[in-house]
Amino acid sequence: MVGDNVEQGVYSYEEAIRIADHQNLDLVEISPNAEPPVCRVLDYQKFLYQKKRKEKEQKQNSKKIDIKEIRFGPQTDEHDYNFKLKHAQEFLKDGDKVKAYVFFRGRSILFKEQGELLLARFCTDLEEFGKPEAVPKLEGKRMIVIIAPKK
Repeated sequence: MVGDNVEQGVYSYEEAIRIADHQNLDLVEISPNAEPPVCRVLDYQKFLYQKKRKEKEQKQNSKKIDIKEIRFGPQTDEHDYNFKLKHAQEFLKDGDKVKAYVFFRGRSILFKEQGELLLARFCTDLEEFGKPEAVPKLEGKRMIVIIAPKK
């Protein structure tokens, strides 16, 4: 048994409860799998409150990663490509993932190779900002690649 104003040691269950009652506190089992189980004398409501507050703080400190989408056509012009590349660089600098895809309309699905080359070039141009999670893959009328920011 451990706790404030309690001598650390091994106590019987009845004695531990008596000590907790004497201090008007609760006996809380901290690690039940230990041999012998470890209990702490503390105010349980205060313990729950502090635990909830720590979880809330951790949630606030964790950064939510957004996925930003960038859409290309199979015959995207050089200027448009560079414009979208700059946007992708900014997204990756901010710590967001980038989902780049080539959208094939109608018969443009015949230009799968052009779309794959475009996405491969896009990945190599963004190499210093992030790395692709997988090779470009075709899903329906879209060829998709997701690029994660570098740490």
